[in-house]
Amino acid sequence: MALIDLQNISKQYDTKIILKDANFSLNQGQKIAVIGQNGQGKSTLFKIIMQETESDSGVISIDKSIKIEMLDQQPKFSDNLSVRDAIENQLTEIKSAKNEYEDITNKLTSDYENNELIKRQSELATFIDFHDAWDLDNMIERVLKEFKLKQYENKDVNLLSGGEQRRVSLAGLLLKKPDVLLLDEPTNHLDVYMVEFLETLLKKNSFTLLFISHDRYFIDNLATSVVEIEGGNLKKFHGGYSSYIEQKQQLLENMQKDHQNLIRLFKREAHWMQRGVTARRKRNERRKSEYLDLKKRIKTNPGQIKKMTVDLQREQKSFNTDENSKIQNKRKMLFELEDITISLGDKLLIKNFSARILQKDTIAIVGPNGTGKSTMLKIFMEKLKIDSGKFKKGEFKVGYFDQQREMLSDEATIMDIFCPMGGDSVELQDGRTQHVYGYLKNFLFPREYLDKRIGVLSGGEKNRVALALLFTKKIDCLVLDEPTNDLDIPTINILEEYLQNFQGALIFVSHDRYFVDKIAKKLFVFKDSNGEVVESFQPYTEYLEIDKEIRELEELEKEFSPKIKSEEKQEIVIKKQNKLSYKDQRAYDMLPEEIEKLENLIEEINLCLSNPKCYEEKGIVAVSKELEEAEVIYESKVERFLEIEELMESFNNN
Repeated sequence: MALIDLQNISKQYDTKIILKDANFSLNQGQKIAVIGQNGQGKSTLFKIIMQETESDSGVISIDKSIKIEMLDQQPKFSDNLSVRDAIENQLTEIKSAKNEYEDITNKLTSDYENNELIKRQSELATFIDFHDAWDLDNMIERVLKEFKLKQYENKDVNLLSGGEQRRVSLAGLLLKKPDVLLLDEPTNHLDVYMVEFLETLLKKNSFTLLFISHDRYFIDNLATSVVEIEGGNLKKFHGGYSSYIEQKQQLLENMQKDHQNLIRLFKREAHWMQRGVTARRKRNERRKSEYLDLKKRIKTNPGQIKKMTVDLQREQKSFNTDENSKIQNKRKMLFELEDITISLGDKLLIKNFSARILQKDTIAIVGPNGTGKSTMLKIFMEKLKIDSGKFKKGEFKVGYFDQQREMLSDEATIMDIFCPMGGDSVELQDGRTQHVYGYLKNFLFPREYLDKRIGVLSGGEKNRVALALLFTKKIDCLVLDEPTNDLDIPTINILEEYLQNFQGALIFVSHDRYFVDKIAKKLFVFKDSNGEVVESFQPYTEYLEIDKEIRELEELEKEFSPKIKSEEKQEIVIKKQNKLSYKDQRAYDMLPEEIEKLENLIEEINLCLSNPKCYEEKGIVAVSKELEEAEVIYESKVERFLEIEELMESFNNN
């Protein structure tokens, strides 16, 4: 039975039809992505499910036993509440369940045959398991760290920025884990490392999820199906974004010629998915397999960690051959940076960074939030002076797009913006002229929008106007700050096509991994420490995959550091002795029998736990504790036996 079931739902605002006889259902464990052009009804669907808006007609069936919660675009918090308190206040039910479970566990030590207590304990254990809340305090610490809220944990939550408040609200919801979670653009205001953590948490903890997103990798990594809202209708596609593209392309090819433009866009998208993403996945799968194999070997030789880390760091960087350098030198130099350094306040953002930006370079500036990416754009735009080093800019025209959309006036109409001198035609970058409606139709604007004032448009619509305006300017270099924010997927596809056809240089900041992979030919990667900026020629997701492996190695190094430090000492000891000590030999002779007995004991306890009569007689708490103790002893003895075997092998090798 569906947790949420909508049948023949219709909704209309004035004369605009949002939903028309739409059907939708969500079952437990599903993760459904809702996509579609802005203004088509994605948020309205969410509001109907949350009962914040009534449908005009149709039947809404929602399981009354479930809790549905949604991440607000602008969360509200009580006054005088710290960040940590704001998260913990969402977890009162879970904390209460844990306290009750501990009370019952204590009572069962003396009243272990109380069936009522045993039943209630089992219910609470199931609830705590579902919310993955056995180690709640550590989970709170982890979300504070991963969402970069740790530094603010004692700060008044209402003093944070809007993006930071959304992260606080998201952190609480993830830990609270409602039966159904609704997320509207959850990756907004998150850097790629936060998105990676979010994806891992949502997959690991089996959330039932309904989400709106323009992040195509996020959709591909999470979604079990995609629902597209178009013209008031809902169409469901199985699988993630790549599957959606394949199915949608097939549908469009079966339609009339009116859809030629969309067919062209989807063919380009499908072609890129097949060539780019598939190749990337194969490379990553191969490297991941090699990496996991090396990790196994590390456990027997921890000294390999350093070498492996260096190899991976080397793989993250790519250098031009002499031939490529000759080709580059024939191109016009736009910017030259030599050992530039810049700080804001006490924070060092860029240290001794050198690079040359040439005509037709396509560069993505990427990295965690707050590391200095937008600062670098301001350097290119000559809005900020460097502290030291050399910065040279050639003679050329730059087009700039930022989140404030400074080039737009709220009082002007769209027609005023594109035809300030009158008329109805606009001149494009390649010198051609086109009717303004014919041009703006490419950016998904209907004819009736031409007379609308900029001030009444949504954020996404304003972004579309600003981007469309940029592509009418005769410029040599485009500088874009988060161009995909507030855009829907159809508009991002159009933007990508224009950028791929742009003949000048492109420098942009983005957290959208898919967009960066598709557009960028080079990366300026900001590290999260000491102002380090790395130049890389890899696809961004490939860089991130290696970066993740390096971070895992760093954790392994911490784990094995005592062993690494003692390796040299161990080698000396091994050379001095060529046979086992009496103590080791005795342990080696006795351990196999002890391990076998423990294996039999563990098997017996597991059989008891699967038999109600057995565990009710002994008490489930007592049996579980016995199993836990047996497994700990078993693991320690197996580890000891393997250590002695390794020692014997080293004698043989010497």
